[in-house]
Amino acid sequence: MKKLRLAIIGQGRSGRDIHGAYYKSESNDLFQVAVVVEADPERRERALKEYPGCEAIESYTSLFGRNDIDVVVNASYSEMHYCITKDLLEHGFNVVVEKPFGASYYECMTLMRIAKEKGLTLAVFQQTFLAPFYLHAIETIKSGKLGKIEQVSIRYNGLSRRWDWQTLQVKTAGSIYNTGPHPIGMALGFLDYDENASVVYSRLARALTSGDADDYAKIIMTAPGKPVVDVEISAIDAYCDYNVKIQGSKGTMKTTAGGAYKMKYIVDGENEPRPLIIESLKNEEGMPIYCSEKLITHDEEMTYTGSAFDSAVCLFYKMLYNTLTTGAELEIKPEWIAQVVRVIETVHAV
Repeated sequence: MKKLRLAIIGQGRSGRDIHGAYYKSESNDLFQVAVVVEADPERRERALKEYPGCEAIESYTSLFGRNDIDVVVNASYSEMHYCITKDLLEHGFNVVVEKPFGASYYECMTLMRIAKEKGLTLAVFQQTFLAPFYLHAIETIKSGKLGKIEQVSIRYNGLSRRWDWQTLQVKTAGSIYNTGPHPIGMALGFLDYDENASVVYSRLARALTSGDADDYAKIIMTAPGKPVVDVEISAIDAYCDYNVKIQGSKGTMKTTAGGAYKMKYIVDGENEPRPLIIESLKNEEGMPIYCSEKLITHDEEMTYTGSAFDSAVCLFYKMLYNTLTTGAELEIKPEWIAQVVRVIETVHAV
């Protein structure tokens, strides 16, 4: 299998510790790191050692005019995603752009239009869509095991402080731009990317961050005939024990992004029907009692193999390789991620 030649912009936490970790892993038999673009000279020197045979250059514009690069991965700072991706597309490169896709829905639509006009591949690196816990949650919902889904709660919470560039609005940062694309993307997935999905309530706040951007967000979404999806991203929740909780007419599932799931549910026909009793309930002595019974329930639990930072990254790059070599449709559609940014933009406007 021929390896595709790849250039990556940025060797920060994402460029090196997520993308780079995959490139250097035994799982990568699809891509060769041909060029590393990095403004920091020390990081350029390190890249030459970590990716044998690569070039290390200071500016992505030095790529212009080359025809030996199959795809460029844009893992630059968030506020640079749009302008650099636009520049790369206009110069004829296939592009993978880190999240956030853009600062606005307009920016996302502009990038998709340029890619379509030039016949280029534009992919957004939101690998959580391929994470085991999310895929399993979608599969469980489709199975009907939990019945009709009434609510999905998504929590990306903890108790922590930040004081880096990801706390500044001018850097297109804050929790909702940095972490938000993952839970908001999942929320839209649970709503089947319904074009009528809407934000019915939202609130942004700043609690512990040193900057001026949000580190608390509450977003409630729904669509006609779909469940309520409650998204929370919080730096002040020390007791959250799940990432996704699904409540259906037959039971509940709770799952963590990098760990395990638990599920308790009932099965049709195993519990006797309960006819409605309008009169007050009472026991044999005539004393008032509360509705009480022991339902026949089933319990499941399992630990996941893989997470959004390993197996999902491998699946993302396999998807990308298939698209670039065979023209297969991207499983993670840019149109979906544009919807994510539209939600973020809506919440910021409130």
